[in-house]
Amino acid sequence: MRPFAKGCTDMAYVVFAKQLAGRALPLGRKRIIPAWMVAGPALVLGGVLTGFCWGQVKEPPSPENFPALQVVPEPYGQASFMFVPLRQELCRFHFGPGLQRPFLYPVNSPEGWPLTRMGHPHDPVTHSHHNSVWISHADVNGFDFWADRPQTQIVCSRVSEYNESAGDSLRAWLIAELEWRAEGQPILKERRLIEVKVPVDSSLAWRSPKEALAGGYFILIESRFTPVEKAVTFGDTPFGLIGVRMTKTIGVRDGGGRILNSDGLVNEKEVFRKPAKWVDYSGYITPDVAGGITLFDHPQNEGFPHPFHVRDDGWMGICLSFQRPVVIPPDGNFTVKYGLWCHRGVPDRQIIERQWESFTTWVGLEASKP
Repeated sequence: MRPFAKGCTDMAYVVFAKQLAGRALPLGRKRIIPAWMVAGPALVLGGVLTGFCWGQVKEPPSPENFPALQVVPEPYGQASFMFVPLRQELCRFHFGPGLQRPFLYPVNSPEGWPLTRMGHPHDPVTHSHHNSVWISHADVNGFDFWADRPQTQIVCSRVSEYNESAGDSLRAWLIAELEWRAEGQPILKERRLIEVKVPVDSSLAWRSPKEALAGGYFILIESRFTPVEKAVTFGDTPFGLIGVRMTKTIGVRDGGGRILNSDGLVNEKEVFRKPAKWVDYSGYITPDVAGGITLFDHPQNEGFPHPFHVRDDGWMGICLSFQRPVVIPPDGNFTVKYGLWCHRGVPDRQIIERQWESFTTWVGLEASKP
């Protein structure tokens, strides 16, 4: 008999014997318990308990099929994207009803260092809307959703899906249903997919987790907008749809970081509001560790390539409708896709270009359907 099963059977003997010993006997009679009275029922009970005990112990799951990357719902309107083998959070989505807008914070490097921050390092009051990684716009039918205004709010009504998969790449995602409200009334609905991807297979992630994260990871965002009643116009502004506020020491001004775009232009003076496929912001997080984020525009986005609004003080964003308003008809919809490659070091242009090409093959919401 296997030791574990034997333990369960022994437990059955003890339980049954104690039950018999507890029965009252007439005065003056000796207590004699025949062996069959203990052995027979105890064997039956032991078999049941043995089956029960063995039902709780299963063979360990195969690493190829066990998700190393998971999205974990948490209290207070948050969801954490966790790389389980290292017990390491890659990023966290905040979507509580009291927020001005949903955002991602922290966004961590492959080594676990923060790549983004909340707010401007030198102007936290008028730039309180710099929420790490966020989506908003300064002119939606004349309403400003970019700044922190009491008249506007982007509200998450629910998260309709949490899921993950393991295969050639690790993927975890959620789908959030949002409303853009102006003066308390919804004018625009948004279905937002946030997917985190580590481009390695699950077996490598469990066998050599640090090696699995060596190439960085992707945050992939697709937003599908639908007007509530009348047409919606994203007006002429450089502010919106997506913004990224880097951690202070990665900034060109504060830490000697570097801005590089897909045409090889460098820093704010050259990159500011120039159309590009991508912009990378990299620098030192500690005296010994460098890292950064590349922000990708997708070739399927209307108007691609878009201008990038960048600053040497540590932020970058893609200008959806700068000098070119976007109109969504009442019965229509509008979709954009963006990507962030979160990486170690300060990569060169050729390396980033290969990552962007990989990003362009991402399908988005269609791929997340069951």
